[in-house]
Amino acid sequence: MFRNSVSGLDKVFKTDIEPPQIVLVTGPPGSMKTSFCYTIMSQYLEQTGDFGLYTTLEETVQSHVRNMESLGFKLSPNMQISDFTDLREIDRVIEDGEETDYLKFIEKMIVHFKKKYGDKFTVFALDSLGALYSLMEDVTQMRKRMFYFFKMLRDNNLICFVVMERGLGGESQLLGNEGFLVDGIMMLGLDRSRGKLVRYLQVEKMRASQHSMEKHAVEVGKGGMVVLGPIFDTD
Repeated sequence: MFRNSVSGLDKVFKTDIEPPQIVLVTGPPGSMKTSFCYTIMSQYLEQTGDFGLYTTLEETVQSHVRNMESLGFKLSPNMQISDFTDLREIDRVIEDGEETDYLKFIEKMIVHFKKKYGDKFTVFALDSLGALYSLMEDVTQMRKRMFYFFKMLRDNNLICFVVMERGLGGESQLLGNEGFLVDGIMMLGLDRSRGKLVRYLQVEKMRASQHSMEKHAVEVGKGGMVVLGPIFDTD
């Protein structure tokens, strides 16, 4: 169960996140979005024995693993971490002058691992959507393209965590109204109202799941993230 995969997450979710589901994990730099996704996926896969794919566009696989290990996170043997080097291995033939369609690359990767693992392939993460957009030359009709991309993920019956930057003031980098297309939005924020910096998790929406909408403080320990009690805004 996802609600038991991060210590204290059951304080936020009364019922579990069930597939298929697209969850946007958003927040400002430094709010530990990658760490949260890594923790929830790794612990879930350890509990279930399922397979998961983590696609990082922000850094190489080696850099990502090194960063996670430096925080004391355990690498799950059931999780494949891939970058665009792996994507290009799946589709090596790109004609000169032809624009690379990164959404199709990711879809081919999903299909590849679905064929390999079947129903055991249950969870996927994309880190991050902003990095994907920066690689794409043509971002016109993005809402339509993302609609079909998310449909593909749902058709494969996956729980998907999609990382997206959000500024400190709350503004996002969304281009295709993704907030309306996804099933859930989990905000990882930074609270400075009490004279010190506190990281928090807040579920802004989650279809078909009962959850709190309060801000819950989070900390990072040796085993990953821990969700603490709710924090309350002060005047």
